[in-house]
Amino acid sequence: QRTDDVFRRVKPDVPDRHLVSYVVPVDPDSGHVLLGDHLNAGLWLPPGGHVEVDEHPAATARREVAEELGIDAPARLHADPMFLSSTTTVGLDPGHTDVGLWFVFSLRRRDRLDVDHREFRSARWWSPDELSAAAPGCFDPAFGRFTAKLASRISE
Repeated sequence: QRTDDVFRRVKPDVPDRHLVSYVVPVDPDSGHVLLGDHLNAGLWLPPGGHVEVDEHPAATARREVAEELGIDAPARLHADPMFLSSTTTVGLDPGHTDVGLWFVFSLRRRDRLDVDHREFRSARWWSPDELSAAAPGCFDPAFGRFTAKLASRISE
């Protein structure tokens, strides 16, 4: 298989597997995580998007934070992804596979956001307790594994 077969060429699903960078904003003071109520997927998701041909996944992460949250702060993005997932999509464009690289982004709850309402109905901060209490089906299927890994990193 060619390595460029993971870059989306035609929306929504050509080829049927896409490389995606997710950016999970985490408040370093409280451990709260910012998620958006995603219009297409119908799930609470972190900002993120498809990696373009010849674009480094970290560059995609920086671009998506700027586009979806109105923040240009590359220094707060962890250089390497913390997590890798493979998820079959749901929502308006179901059935293709997103291969996700999950980056952590340090963001304080008091920081100003300009949420892209073409992507998200709304955005909100979730405490670790709220994430644990929520129904898993309202998040990306890999999100529980991501938050477990995040919690283990924070406690180190």
